[in-house]
Amino acid sequence: MPSSGPDPAGSAPVEIGLGLGSNIGDKPANIRRALALLEARKAVEIVAVSSIYRTAPWGYLDQDAFANACALARTRLSPAALLAEAKAIEAEMGREKTIRWGPRLIDIDILFYGDLPLAEPDLILPHKELFNRAFVLVPLAEIAPELRVGGRLVREAAAELNDGSVRKWEPE
Repeated sequence: MPSSGPDPAGSAPVEIGLGLGSNIGDKPANIRRALALLEARKAVEIVAVSSIYRTAPWGYLDQDAFANACALARTRLSPAALLAEAKAIEAEMGREKTIRWGPRLIDIDILFYGDLPLAEPDLILPHKELFNRAFVLVPLAEIAPELRVGGRLVREAAAELNDGSVRKWEPE
């Protein structure tokens, strides 16, 4: 696990971005529960949450559509401790290991951690696929259009990738 970043005790809060996805069960409810658990466990203080979006699978295509959302939050945890909390919540909610990019009850990704660049085996910041995924950029641009990550403006990056396939969630 990475060991960079602030010590959880007594450090100033860091602005972070989270990406959440689900394509099993009540997908929007899974996202809302994951966010509630992050706050209940005092891992983060949620600042803003995007709408939930319906998106086609990415990577492995033979699976159900995803619900995706992004959140802006503050944390006092180090990147390693935050990742550990995210993985613990995924496990608590019942996520099981499947094939890479396969079906999942919940997925919680750390998109960025302040301005910290990090390249550890378990965590790369900013998220290495952030600027390749409309299903992350569109919700992130909804809540933080003027945000710059790695020198790039989120709104512009979302506009470049959005082909109209990332749509706000509507019940089936």
